[in-house]
Amino acid sequence: MILYEYPFNERIRTYLRLEHLFLRLAELMGRPDPLDHHFALTTIFEVMDVGARADLKSDVLKDLDKQKQVLNGYRGNPAISEAALDKIVNQLDQCFADLNALAGKSGQSLTENDWLMSIRSRVGIPGGTCEFDLPAYYAWQHRDAAARQQDLQRWASTLAPLAASIHLLLKMLRDSGAPQKVMAVAGQFQQNLPQGRTFQLLRLAVDPALQVIPEISGNRLMVSIRFMRHEADDRLHSSAQDTGFELTLCS
Repeated sequence: MILYEYPFNERIRTYLRLEHLFLRLAELMGRPDPLDHHFALTTIFEVMDVGARADLKSDVLKDLDKQKQVLNGYRGNPAISEAALDKIVNQLDQCFADLNALAGKSGQSLTENDWLMSIRSRVGIPGGTCEFDLPAYYAWQHRDAAARQQDLQRWASTLAPLAASIHLLLKMLRDSGAPQKVMAVAGQFQQNLPQGRTFQLLRLAVDPALQVIPEISGNRLMVSIRFMRHEADDRLHSSAQDTGFELTLCS
């Protein structure tokens, strides 16, 4: 199954973008090739750009605290395992403490590294990191792979508290939804959302063998999905076939 996710608000959209970048960073850092390490470094810069939003850290801390308060409300419920509850609350506390201990915005300490910032200023220029533009960076790319990985780990460690917090919050959000099997008749699907609940994330799983691509739109009142096909002319065309898929609404 191919899983698509659609955020209902800007905060969750930012979390998903950061998660995407952190997963890419972990993948690239684990490889030994200098080119992979180049793109790992550019990914760190992308995380810094997203993390530069003034209220991001505050939003994450508020969400961690909100989740903790919600979970503490389940204490004393015989249907809830106290051990499992304590485990997840401790994880929330640890993420809150680690993120709160960071001075300023995530990655701010990296902005004090003149060498890194010289690279950051050039990566947006096509071909801007050639050896004649950045000889010191070119020399770094010729260092031993283990030494480069150690440097990347050191730089990425300043972003680790944000990464851990984002991963935990999104995991808890995804776990809040129950999947349901639905059908898009003639490639079209609409559903009114239950009133009294605020959904933050839509998850859609579809069989890749169907070769369809969902176009999703939604708000607090309704969700609309249209399935498309990527045809030989490299354009997307509406699909007219009935399409079964799995839909999960997370709040």
